Amino acid sequence: MRILIVEDDSVLGSALEKGLSEIGHVCEWMQSGELAIQSMEKQVFDIVILDLMLPDLPGLDLLKRLRQKRFDVSVLVLTALGSVEDRVHGLNSGADDYLVKPFAFAELVARIVAIERRKSKTPVTELHVGTLSIELTSRLVKRGSKEIDLTPTEYKLLEYLMRNTSQVVTRRMLCEHLWESDWEGVTNVIEVHINRLRNKVNKGFEIDMIHTIRGSGYELRPD
Repeated sequence: MRILIVEDDSVLGSALEKGLSEIGHVCEWMQSGELAIQSMEKQVFDIVILDLMLPDLPGLDLLKRLRQKRFDVSVLVLTALGSVEDRVHGLNSGADDYLVKPFAFAELVARIVAIERRKSKTPVTELHVGTLSIELTSRLVKRGSKEIDLTPTEYKLLEYLMRNTSQVVTRRMLCEHLWESDWEGVTNVIEVHINRLRNKVNKGFEIDMIHTIRGSGYELRPD
């Protein structure tokens, strides 16, 4: 899993990053709430481990901003605030789980696994990257309040790019996703579809969200 640790205590933050990385997770550690928001706008995380007593931004305010921005991420609150009222408030504010310090590392790992298990059973119905969104059931695509009419191929391309936000997607990956065939002969076709998709997504907006990575492929980034 990709895990963002938001913890201002340098000893604990470093220990969490090291411990979770050693058991196979990809971790990033931030000591600031504002930096955490900036990081989440650039890349996708599966879970945020969130301290509530941050120096620049109260953890519950950060949690509310994550939910307002509709980031598709689970949040595990890790805090010294352990009263029943604190726990209830944290869960009602949008946390998926709540663990009180001091804690056992084994319990933290077990709770992460439990969150992952629950999440895998919950079908995703929407994708969001910046102002771009897809409703997967209706296939409605919007950038901000503007609806975007896509062909079936353009839709499949965009969905694949959104599921791999801020990662380079090669032409081969796109071809195999679309046609499950030998990619060598259809590279130019991919470029045509990407250019049409880019024009539709960017029309009326100043920022290009689909970036060509020369010699590699394409990358969708938040606007």
